Amino acid sequence: MRAHILATGLLAAAVCSTPAAAQTDYQALSQQLANPVADLISIPIQFNYDQNLGADEEGTRTVLNFQPVVPVSLNDDWNLISRTVIPVVRTDGLPAGAGSKFGLGDVVQSFFFSPKLTTAGGLTWGVGPALLLPTATETQFGTEKFGLGPTAVVLQQSGPWTVGGLANHLVSVAGASDRADVNATYLQPFVVYGTQNAWNFALNSESTYNWETEEWLAPINALVFKVLPINGRPVSLQAGIRYWMDSPPGGPEGLGFRLSATLLFPR
Repeated sequence: MRAHILATGLLAAAVCSTPAAAQTDYQALSQQLANPVADLISIPIQFNYDQNLGADEEGTRTVLNFQPVVPVSLNDDWNLISRTVIPVVRTDGLPAGAGSKFGLGDVVQSFFFSPKLTTAGGLTWGVGPALLLPTATETQFGTEKFGLGPTAVVLQQSGPWTVGGLANHLVSVAGASDRADVNATYLQPFVVYGTQNAWNFALNSESTYNWETEEWLAPINALVFKVLPINGRPVSLQAGIRYWMDSPPGGPEGLGFRLSATLLFPR
């Protein structure tokens, strides 16, 4: 709650102090931020809270994701975009009746080879490999498996709208023999509407289908974010809620929420 109040206060103060002449620049940054393979260095710090976990539906989970995005120019035509997800996890009451656990989850590292120019139809796309690294410090926070597979993103930006999707498929290739194999597809369709004063409204899903258990983990997220200056540095502040449409037994149910701040480093 304190983090939510702080983020709201910073957002309100910065909006009031943003010069009108600077809005166009922040609008352009907002559009880049809506593009997962934009030529923009960014460091999102994302806080997620979910509830109603476990057999007794009394468990809670908080995940702080560090998600640096670093584009590298390969030549005049191509960029290589590195996207890393580093989760720091805390659970309470999981399994039922247990206390708190805190630690690092498994890291997912993706690389996208993406053309610098859009297609004749206005599409932006990228493809490459994704890796699952067994970095979890608690058994329940990870798979203890190395995973590998393809990842891809495609999107179109037209006026204030960004519409697209990101996906990957990970299969375990090594790791602990006593742990379940990884064979999972991740799907993230998204739509973003941006205003001229750099307010942005997004709807997406971050769903995973486990082919081993034939189960979905499927939330839908409604988010709002604003790009603004804080101490002279462009920052995106985001808040939103999610509803779990489907999850395995013992998985999250009902509503959760997200707060995030993204540091932006335009060229």
